[in-house]
Amino acid sequence: MKNHLDIPPFWTLGAIITSWLLSGLAPIALVDIAFIRLIAPMIMLCAMLLIVWSGFWVRRKMTGIEPRKQPTSLIVEGPYRLSRNPIYLAMVVMSFGFALWLSALSAILPVIGLVFVLRNRFVLPEEAVLIDTFGDEAHAYIRQTRRWV
Repeated sequence: MKNHLDIPPFWTLGAIITSWLLSGLAPIALVDIAFIRLIAPMIMLCAMLLIVWSGFWVRRKMTGIEPRKQPTSLIVEGPYRLSRNPIYLAMVVMSFGFALWLSALSAILPVIGLVFVLRNRFVLPEEAVLIDTFGDEAHAYIRQTRRWV
């Protein structure tokens, strides 16, 4: 039986909850600057908009968005021109925005962990599947488009 909780949104939610817990239980280097508290929600909103924009292209290309599923199309337009993983990037940015809003340096630690989890559990395996599925076209895309930003 597959583990249905081993998907990027749950890892992102876990990072956000852990950031919140760490900011309350181990608030290392509290930095409550009004400007940061003001821009943090804007950062999170931009991340959500990036997810919507990316999802639009996934839907437009009629391919799946689920990790570990065989893609039917290589998306190289829209946000995928700028990043091979715009949804994962948005998840990290959203988690980072939330950590900033919490105003504790300790809240950023789970965001760093999220980057490693997303890269190792999802990004690298998905890149291998893209190469297996789309061959030279995927190689060209990977060469000319950055993994994150």
